[in-house]
Amino acid sequence: MTMAKWFDLSERVAVVIGATSGLGRAIAVGLKEHGATVVPSGRRQAELESLCNQLGSKLCQTADITIRPSIDALRDAVLQSFGRVDILVNAAGVTFRQSTIGVTEAQWSSAIDTNLNGVLRGCQSFYEPLKHTGRGRILNIGSLGSFLAFHEVAAYCASKAAVVSLTRSLACEWARDGICVNAIVPGVFPTEMNHALLLDTPRGREILMRTPAGRFGKPEELVGAAILLVSDAASFITGQCIAVDGGYLASGVNS
Repeated sequence: MTMAKWFDLSERVAVVIGATSGLGRAIAVGLKEHGATVVPSGRRQAELESLCNQLGSKLCQTADITIRPSIDALRDAVLQSFGRVDILVNAAGVTFRQSTIGVTEAQWSSAIDTNLNGVLRGCQSFYEPLKHTGRGRILNIGSLGSFLAFHEVAAYCASKAAVVSLTRSLACEWARDGICVNAIVPGVFPTEMNHALLLDTPRGREILMRTPAGRFGKPEELVGAAILLVSDAASFITGQCIAVDGGYLASGVNS
């Protein structure tokens, strides 16, 4: 196989959960541009329909990562329409900022349920079709908060640290089934979910100071790492977390 073919995603069916905005949307578009048949999904009908029209998706079905029957229904619809699933991207997530002493159990549980349990639900639901292909790929979305503390977002950081741990555990368990399970760890990318915390704020300025690249990331800059990890080029890569962060995790003193 030539190097170009290693990255060719034609004849692959990719399901992207949490695709209606932000990083999930950018990854869905990137997978389509590299030849995959992309089935985007998310909770918001209008945004999903817009993306499906952009991608020319044959199947446009909402799904809620916090409701297992919803994820199972998406899986069944994909199998009915395409007969296979080769790639699963778990990109749904939520965050909020609040002093940890004031976080309620309901808030904490909600963040864990979406960011961690939602990933588990997706992986469990799509396990059998991914195993059936013999070269299944799962791509989870971690965070700098998987490795570092960010002030007053403890629930988010805890959930994302657990996503990295889950990624490694599934990689070890499912390698024998031909499924590679990896994660991308994005740096700081202003999105619909977090832009109010970042743009022209003391927090945002501190992050820029600590980022050697000196800027925030652009969602499309995640696509290269995503394509690598879901392609044949990653057939011997599993249990890994690739940071796309402008040098943030490597950084010490920047001035």
